[in-house]
Amino acid sequence: MSGGPRPVPSWPGAGRPTRRTALVAGALAAAAGCSKYGDESADAEPPPSPTKPPAAPGSPGASAPRTPAGPELAKTSDIPVGGGKVLGDEKVVVTQPAEGDFKAFSSVCTHQGCTVRDVDGGTINCPCHGSRFRVADGAVAGGPAPRPLPPRAIDVSGNSIRLA
Repeated sequence: MSGGPRPVPSWPGAGRPTRRTALVAGALAAAAGCSKYGDESADAEPPPSPTKPPAAPGSPGASAPRTPAGPELAKTSDIPVGGGKVLGDEKVVVTQPAEGDFKAFSSVCTHQGCTVRDVDGGTINCPCHGSRFRVADGAVAGGPAPRPLPPRAIDVSGNSIRLA
């Protein structure tokens, strides 16, 4: 053989990888990338340990009591017993089914997403198609709504009602 360039084969597809070669190469690449698949402990690190134990309440290192995270929705005196108040900006309706028992629900009707309008006669009322929900638990009391109003977590502290 001479030291010159090698002749290039002239048949169709010559010099290109076959379909089989491409499939095998792809399978090998996928297998290499998934070598730790299912082994969750391979990269898991233990949770960090605290640098010092928590301080006892009342000690100099103790943190202040948790303050409610959400803005004030209303004063407890704003919510009538057996009724409630729709708070449009927060998309919440707050009710007081019994003296001192405050509840909160989404103000978005489960029928077609309208905002409920008011609380009257023991129900939360949607103006769009007439759905009504009970102030005590948000359950459907009438109308086309398929599900109750979803509850919202609130924190009642003193005369203040806040989202939790």
